[in-house]
Amino acid sequence: MTYDSLIPINVITGFLGSGKTTVLARLLRAPDLSDTAVLINEFGEVGLDHQLIEHATESTLLLENGCLCCAIRGDLKSSLRDLFSRRERGEIPRFRRIVIETSGLADPVPIAYTIMAEPVLQHHFRLGNIVTVVDAVNGAAQLERYPESLKQAAIADRIVLSKTDLCEPAMESELRATLAGINRTAPVIDPARDGHDPARLLAQDIYSPEGKHAAIDAWLTGSDDKLSAGHDHDASHTSGVSSFCLWFDAPLDWTAFGIWMSMLLNRHGDRVLRIKGMLNVAGLADPVLINGVQHVVHPPAHLNGWPDADHRSRIVFITRDVSQARIEASLAAFNALANPAAATVERDALAPGALA
Repeated sequence: MTYDSLIPINVITGFLGSGKTTVLARLLRAPDLSDTAVLINEFGEVGLDHQLIEHATESTLLLENGCLCCAIRGDLKSSLRDLFSRRERGEIPRFRRIVIETSGLADPVPIAYTIMAEPVLQHHFRLGNIVTVVDAVNGAAQLERYPESLKQAAIADRIVLSKTDLCEPAMESELRATLAGINRTAPVIDPARDGHDPARLLAQDIYSPEGKHAAIDAWLTGSDDKLSAGHDHDASHTSGVSSFCLWFDAPLDWTAFGIWMSMLLNRHGDRVLRIKGMLNVAGLADPVLINGVQHVVHPPAHLNGWPDADHRSRIVFITRDVSQARIEASLAAFNALANPAAATVERDALAPGALA
């Protein structure tokens, strides 16, 4: 089974009171989610309209659109295993997607790690989009004060703005600028204006054929030269989290890059929150996509052709207290070892502790 054919698990997260439950309840009404299973901590925590509920058991709700909603019993690993076993035995509808709603104070990274590192689960599931709901009224203060809120925004693939009808346009604009500095590749969606599109939020990721191009468009926007060279909505004041893009003119050596990224994540995985990149790999005609959440890295994906005429490698980093200069120098040094003509680097960049 190929990676893109595994059952995708999407995560909906957001700080306390952000409105993620409202987003989930509206998504559950969509006919497009009729083949989806939803995992939540407790049914009582989710504001499901009673009209949505067709049948209920102790741990399962069958919704009127055919979507299956299950309460997490025990840990996530056991719940996912049990859900898959019941699916295979025909005890529940044969879902093609899972959505997990986290608690308001949850760190989504352990969920991602469970999905991608647990031996049994990784044969059946893959990580889909991480959707973070941000309160337009209180979001700026929460990002500043609470590391949980900041991390939820930093690792998101999609950001949903809630309660925009309750805030002034200037407040929303400032929040969007802050979010762009924290996470430059995540599209920011306002359901009041853009609607609740399940496909855009959940289905369009780089491993789904129907969503790959949309995901690449978001990455290209986030790695735009104008953002890299000009004002970058610097979010370093927000607990040291910043988002930046590195460009490389010459093709990268895949082996050297793999060693470098392994060393980086081994040393700083807890501070390198996201890595997203489109690489021009030496010896390959088409680009290679990389995507990582802290220590968790998806298998590389290959595009059939470049999306534009620019064939430079571009890598977006979201880091906490790891400078752009340090990462850029260390990666350039490793690439220079494999391809001396690729770059000129300072000797200090190769010294022990360059990634310390």
